[in-house]
Amino acid sequence: MINGVVAFIHAVIDWFYPPFRKIMPMQTFRYAACGGGNTVLDILLFYISYNFILDKQMVHTPFMTVSPHIAAFLMSFIITFPVGFFLSRYVVFEGSTVRKREQLPKYMIVVAGAILLNYFFLKIFVETFHMYATLAKICTTFFVVAFSYFSQKYFTFKVS
Repeated sequence: MINGVVAFIHAVIDWFYPPFRKIMPMQTFRYAACGGGNTVLDILLFYISYNFILDKQMVHTPFMTVSPHIAAFLMSFIITFPVGFFLSRYVVFEGSTVRKREQLPKYMIVVAGAILLNYFFLKIFVETFHMYATLAKICTTFFVVAFSYFSQKYFTFKVS
C-alpha cells in the first residue's frame, strides 16, 4: 500500500516538474512540493486550532498555562510530524544511505530543533512584535523550512 501511495505522489509531483527542471534538481522540487504541502497543512491546522478550537484562549493544564498560539502550534504538530516524516522518507529522500532505523531518531532531532525555532520565533513575533498569530506562524515557517531542508538533506537522509 505504501508503494502505491508513494508512486501516486511521485506521479503527481513529477508531472509539475518539467518547467522547473532548469532551475532545480528533482529532489529539491520534490522537497519543495512535499514540504510546501505539509506547510500549508500546518498553517491551516494552526489557524483552525487557534481561532476555532481554542478560540484564542489560554489553555490551562494542571501543570501550567499555555498561550493559545503555542497550543495551536502543538496541535498542528501532532499531525504534521508523521506526515512530514513519511513524505521525507519515502518521497523526497528515498535514496538515503542512512539505515532506516536511524532515520526516525535523526528526524526527531531535527524536528526538535524546528520546535525550538517555532517556539522562539512565535514568542518573539507575537509577544514582542505584537503580530497576529497566524501571520507570525507564516513568518516563522520561512526560518524553519530553511533549517529543516538542510538538516534533512545532510543529516537525517544523507547520501554517502
